Amino acid sequence: MIELLDSHAHLDDEKFKEDREAMIKQIKEEGITKLITAGYSLEGSKKAKELAEQYDFIYATVGISPNDIPQAEEELWIVLKEIKELAKQSKKIVAIGEIGLDYYWEQKNKALQKLAFKEQIKLANQLNKPIVIHTREAVMDTLAILKENKVALKGVLHCCPLNRELVKEALKLGFYISFAGPITFKNAKNADEIIEMVPNDKILIETDSPYLSPEPLRGKRNDSRNVKYIAQKIAEVKKKKLEEIAQITYQNAEKLFQIS
Repeated sequence: MIELLDSHAHLDDEKFKEDREAMIKQIKEEGITKLITAGYSLEGSKKAKELAEQYDFIYATVGISPNDIPQAEEELWIVLKEIKELAKQSKKIVAIGEIGLDYYWEQKNKALQKLAFKEQIKLANQLNKPIVIHTREAVMDTLAILKENKVALKGVLHCCPLNRELVKEALKLGFYISFAGPITFKNAKNADEIIEMVPNDKILIETDSPYLSPEPLRGKRNDSRNVKYIAQKIAEVKKKKLEEIAQITYQNAEKLFQIS
């Protein structure tokens, strides 16, 4: 059986409420031998940590995403302090994330998003962890912050937007690029070109489940077993066997997140 590592899922999501334990069992039985469940809010980060401590093959990230930051600066500082304490509590927490900028849903709080992003980069550096970056319709500001705020252990652009400039500059800075379901969509622009841009030692794969189900499962609830479709797409573009891409992305994730 091919072993796969899903580098970004949201196992705490409400969509898994009814059958979470059974689904996790199926995931492991079907070749997902390591999985990282990503925090995005204080509550989500706590749940991610709990799941990582409950299952030996699951790891977690903790952080506040740009879509989950409080709308007042004083509240943000309180939440960031709690995230810092949470991140220290378990060896199964392998990164700070997901963090970053998102101007698709909200543009009025750009300053607060930037502050949260920069402060969580500082936290990652203090705790000697990489970061997991969420960026949507905020390419230039994301790159500017990454250039101006050195990230010691680098990190990954999760579910990376298919933007040439973003990928080119992120690779120059030493970051990994993670691909998810959208690269399999029939209307995905630039997907093949962007995949080819990323060297083998910088590629990760993820589901971002329960969202972004890949073809041929669009519209259905996504889960970590479907990471094979992302690996298959990359294998086709790079003219490699699925087994090779599975091994490459597995080893890359283990290296970045310092897991073995």
